[in-house]
Order: sequence, then structure tokens, then C-alpha cells
Amino acid sequence: MKYNKTKFLIFKQMDKQISLKITTDITNLPDVLSWFEQINQPPIARQEIWWKCQTILIEGFTNIVEHAHKTLSEETPINIEAFRSDKFIEIRIFSQGEPFNIEQKLQEIAEFEENHQERGRGLKIMSILADKLSYEQVSENCYCLFMSKTY
Repeated sequence: MKYNKTKFLIFKQMDKQISLKITTDITNLPDVLSWFEQINQPPIARQEIWWKCQTILIEGFTNIVEHAHKTLSEETPINIEAFRSDKFIEIRIFSQGEPFNIEQKLQEIAEFEENHQERGRGLKIMSILADKLSYEQVSENCYCLFMSKTY
């Protein structure tokens, strides 16, 4: 197999990682989305993949603010990282809230057809749109909501 150095350099140049530190305030969501736009350069060819990535970010950020940080000050920081390779986008949202078992919670949530509530579907949406989804402790009082989407 012949090694293509030029092709490797193109792939490496596409790798991009960005990070954001923002306060626990739902009104920061437009700023989060604006920050996230820089990871979509050059734009992903399939627009529906980009829409799914934006949606899992929106749902993840909203869940951290409304659930994990609900008893914390609005000044509590949320750290967000996004990484894009030539095949996938990964999003990590770090929270300081209470832990929970994401797999158990997903089993407890009603399916869309059975869920007639206005709220409470964010985790289910993330689990459907993301290829990988987890919520794990990374250090004392710090948890990571991890979401990945292949394109």
C-alpha cells in the first residue's frame, strides 16, 4: 500500500478542537450555538448531520442547566469542548451537578409515542440522534456528558 502524505496532511488539517467556558444560564444558549459554528468549517456536506449535532448540543446544554446545575448558582461555570475529525464530531459538556445513571434514566423515560408532556424528552432525543452518549464522573464533583456523531 502506498502512503499518501498529502492526503494525511489534509485529514490532520481538518481536525479541530474548540472549548468554551460559560455560566449556568439558559439564556447563554445562543452564545453556545454561535461558538459551536466554528467547528463546522468547512461545512459538513450533509446538512442533516450538522442539524443533529446542533440539536444534541442544545439538549445537552439545556439538561445540564435545568437538571445537573438546578441547585447551583447561575455563576457556576459549564465547560464545553467540541472536536471534529474527518469522520465524526465529539461534544463534551462538563458539569458540577449531581450524578445520575444515564442508562437507567433512559429506560425510565417514556417513548415519544407515549410521552405527551411538553418537557422531559431531551435525553431521549440525544440518545436517538447521537451515535454515542454517556455521562460519567471525571473527577471529584465533575461529570462529563459525552456525545458523538459520525458523518
